[in-house]
Formats: sequence, C-alpha cells, structure tokens
Amino acid sequence: MTRLFDISDVIRSKNSGPYELTFDIIFKDFDSYRQVVDSGFFTAENFANLYRISIDDIICIVNFAPAKAIKITVKRPICSGDLGETDVYGAQQHIPLLNLSLDI
Repeated sequence: MTRLFDISDVIRSKNSGPYELTFDIIFKDFDSYRQVVDSGFFTAENFANLYRISIDDIICIVNFAPAKAIKITVKRPICSGDLGETDVYGAQQHIPLLNLSLDI
C-alpha cells in the first residue's frame, strides 16, 4: 500500500465558486501520477464513498497529465458563507485524502 501523501507534492481543497469545492492532487513525478491514474482509483463512486456524498454531487474528475495532477470538483453541501457552513474557503476539506492509501 502506498500513501497518497507520500507520492504527492500538493493535496489541497479550495473553493470553486460559492457552490462547488475543488480538490487538487499534484504528484511528485510522472510515474506516480501514471500509477494512480492507471489504478482507476479516482472514480466518482470511490470519491463519493470516501467523502460520504452522493455520486450525483461529483461534478467532474479531470486527469491532467502535463501537470501530473488530478482535479476533482464536487457540489458544496452548504453554500460558502451560508448559515451553518464551517469552511468558507473550502481549504480544510482535503484531510481524508491525506490518510488515503492506494494499492499501487
């Protein structure tokens, strides 16, 4: 098992507008990027299970080889800045990815 944290330079989450969150994973090298992409782990179903959200809340998953990156955009559960929302900038939502181990 390989921890995503160990093969990535950047794992972050951020706003993608008031109604969406984006997760970025930027890998240390092309080999690690390719292994993760080829593993097929980052599917809408797997990401929805990891974050305990509906698969319908996954907007897109983009593998961008020139940047060694995977970008995942989802619907925010609560609009940014709305009553009850606890992360206005969406910058604290990536934590489950830090502990993720992949069988690659």
